[in-house]
Formats: sequence, C-alpha cells, structure tokens
Amino acid sequence: MTAQHPAHDISRWRSLLFVPANVPRFIDKAAGLDVDIIILDLEDSIAPDAKGAAREAAVAAATRLKAAGRTVVVRINQPLEVAVRDIEAVVSAPVSGLMLPKIAGPDHVRLLSELVGKCERAAGLTEGKTRFIVIIESCEGFAKMREIAAADPRLFALMLGSEDFTAALGAYPDPEVLAFPKQQMLIAARGAGLIPLGTIGSIASFDDVATFRQVVKRSRRYGFEGATVIHPNLVPALNEGFTPDSGEVEQAQRIVAAYEDAYAKGIGAIAIDGKMIDVPIVARAQDTLRRAGKSAGAKPH
Repeated sequence: MTAQHPAHDISRWRSLLFVPANVPRFIDKAAGLDVDIIILDLEDSIAPDAKGAAREAAVAAATRLKAAGRTVVVRINQPLEVAVRDIEAVVSAPVSGLMLPKIAGPDHVRLLSELVGKCERAAGLTEGKTRFIVIIESCEGFAKMREIAAADPRLFALMLGSEDFTAALGAYPDPEVLAFPKQQMLIAARGAGLIPLGTIGSIASFDDVATFRQVVKRSRRYGFEGATVIHPNLVPALNEGFTPDSGEVEQAQRIVAAYEDAYAKGIGAIAIDGKMIDVPIVARAQDTLRRAGKSAGAKPH
C-alpha cells in the first residue's frame, strides 16, 4: 500500500529563486523578496571544494528565511555519496522540501525518499513532511518520466532542466527544441497530480526582463504554474505572469456563477458572450480562480 503523507505547506509556487546556500548577503536579500519559494542551492552554484561549508550553512540559512516568512526548499547534489550527506544535513523543520536533480528513474526517487524518512524520524519530524521537486535532466530520465512522477507520495512538482537536457541531446535550449519535451513533462506531471514547473525557454539570461515576461506568459498558456530563476530581477515577472489578471478573474467568475445557476436549473451547457460554456470551460475557469487565490465554486459535473 502506498504511504499517505501529510498535506504539504507549500501553498504557492509561481516563483522559485535559486540562492547559493553559502552566500549570506544573497540569503539576506532573498528574505525580503516577494518570492514564493527560495531554493537554497547545494549543487550547480557551489564550487566542489565549498560543498561541505554550504551544507553546514544551509539549515541556519533556512531557519532565517523561514522566520522571515519564506518557504524554503534545498537543491541537493546528484552523486549518491554527496546526496546522502546533503540529506542528512538539511532535513529539518525549516526546510519544506528538497529539489532532486538529474533523477534517472523511479527507484532513484524511492531510495532518496527512504533516507529522508529515516532522517525525519531521527529529527522528530512528521514523516512525509519533506516534499520533493524532481528535475528531469537526462535522456534516461525523460524516457521514464511517467514512472518517476508516480514513484513516491513525497513528489509535489516536476520540471525539466532546459540546459542539462538539451546538452544531453547535443542541442540548444531554443523554444522550438524545448516545446515537445516540456509538453511531455507537463503531461507526465498532470497525469500524476503534480505541479508542472518551467518555461518554454532557458533561464540562463536574466538581463532582458521584457522578453522574459513574454516567455512566462506563453508558458502559462501551455499549462505551467511556476518556474525557477537565478536572479531576483526576474521574480516579479514570474509572479505577474503566473497569476491571472483582473480581466481573466472577472471572466472566470462570470462563467462559474452562470454555470452553477444553470446547473441548479437542470441545464448542462450555457452561452456567454456568444460562446458555448460546458464542463471543460468551467473547469478551466475554476482553475483560473484557484491560481488567483479566489473561491472556485463546486467541481463541475
């Protein structure tokens, strides 16, 4: 029987900012940002000879960020011997989740989950408290995405690493290259009830905010709900782009209200502004209200 884990405390996921775990000034700045999730990084942004110091600094940084009202996730390293040390060091009350890079298959996820459970029990934490964001970054992982997405109840979100995945393909992280694999990742995430994170493009460039806003807007239309960035300048673009605007919210409220009124009268489909409104349209409107933090009404029948 699959273990039932408690509800997670990650309530918003539009914007996820990577911050090196061993740079106090970056952590202090992040504490004051309007960002949904801060990812304390132990992987790509940390030099090999600084991994130990970053690991030791991570829990203290997470404690400061949690006290400032921030939600904290830690990105661990992929090599197993390093991942074990990372997990043993950072599983703690102020850390809501772990980001797992370069996941190769479902057994990889389950192995790490077993270790996390032992660490939670040793720390007196509720087992299952620590949730996972899984990153697909290899052809091997891509081929097993659906199995990975359903591997363990700790999984909360799924994403595809644009730079590493296209490097594995021998390709460039252009939108036309990434559209198909990112859509496949999105389908795998939705099929397993996970949050799909990402944009149709790379996050390597952070100096063209106007273009990035368009990338985010396009990515939300694909179905993505949030994304990671490496620079705080891009956080507002994520928060804005992944939040429905007032016009969308107003239209969604009209659709839901009209449908509920019609359904109460035994009518299953209605027209608004000359367009047919039935169950899929209502479900999309309810999802818009959910993303905007509004009441979405009863589930359409």
